[in-house]
Amino acid sequence: MNQILVKIFIPSIEKTYEVWIPPQKRVYNLIVLLVKAISEVNDNSDNPKNMPMLYDRISSEMYDVSATVAETTIRNGMELVLI
Repeated sequence: MNQILVKIFIPSIEKTYEVWIPPQKRVYNLIVLLVKAISEVNDNSDNPKNMPMLYDRISSEMYDVSATVAETTIRNGMELVLI
């Protein structure tokens, strides 16, 4: 399967990133990878104490961490929020 291009907004650092995500990954694993990558890019300035959740920025739908990206409504061009 092809990768999915999304924009991810991180309110705690007020930044948005465009990222390619693999549709076969579980949402939980995707969140772990995003937290690690964003932390590294920002010199470890935002390392959350609790596991953040992933939301649709328009509908505020929270994604099930046990589902794969392909099983969710995440599609190319969507805007997501990591809180």
